[in-house]
Amino acid sequence: MDTVSLQDLQQDPGSFLDRVEAGERIIVSREGRPVAELRPLAPSVRGPRPVGLAVGSFTVPADFDAPLPEDVLRDFEGR
Repeated sequence: MDTVSLQDLQQDPGSFLDRVEAGERIIVSREGRPVAELRPLAPSVRGPRPVGLAVGSFTVPADFDAPLPEDVLRDFEGR
């Protein structure tokens, strides 16, 4: 793990991000005191979403597609 100053990071942030993307961890210091750690994020694992994930947690009301009340329309349209 390498330690770099905030000034070094500000001069060339891209090169430090390249190093982090390659798997390196970097400590950032300000006035000689460590204040942050740059580290790679764990890859997000995306798979298919399960079918029926929210079954039973809500119901669509019968008036779902009914026109909005006049006062709500006025607020949306700025009248």
